[in-house]
Amino acid sequence: MASSSGNSSVSTQSQLQNSGSEEELHQLMDQRKRKRMQSNRESARRSRMRKQKHLDDLTSQVTHLRKDNNQILTSINVTTQHYLNAEAENSILRAQMLELNQRLDSLNEILGFINTSNGVYETEGGLRLQASTESFRNPSWHLLNQPIMASPDLFQY
Repeated sequence: MASSSGNSSVSTQSQLQNSGSEEELHQLMDQRKRKRMQSNRESARRSRMRKQKHLDDLTSQVTHLRKDNNQILTSINVTTQHYLNAEAENSILRAQMLELNQRLDSLNEILGFINTSNGVYETEGGLRLQASTESFRNPSWHLLNQPIMASPDLFQY
């Protein structure tokens, strides 16, 4: 029986060692689990911080782009106003040029009439008019002193 009790004591020691090793293994697993949980928490915290930084960067970029957009819109509005002013002025100048060209043509026609026909002019109705050179030099001749009438009101855009 001595041998059986010797075997049983080895078996008991073996069970104690096994249960001790299971307990150590269990503690080791718990420690690894806690370590992994802590690492996951830290990783999640870093991830939240990166997301927050990214969100802050995007918010800052939106603010900057809105500011740039407002500046561009203001610049477009100013440029458009300058363009409209220049276009109105060009229209006035074109009308004045047309009026001056018509006056010049009329004056050239009168000069041609004076130079070629010695002041005798026949109208469509058959009337013959005679004008002397002096009558064209008279400062009271009001056609030459009329102001140019072109204004922005004449043109509809």
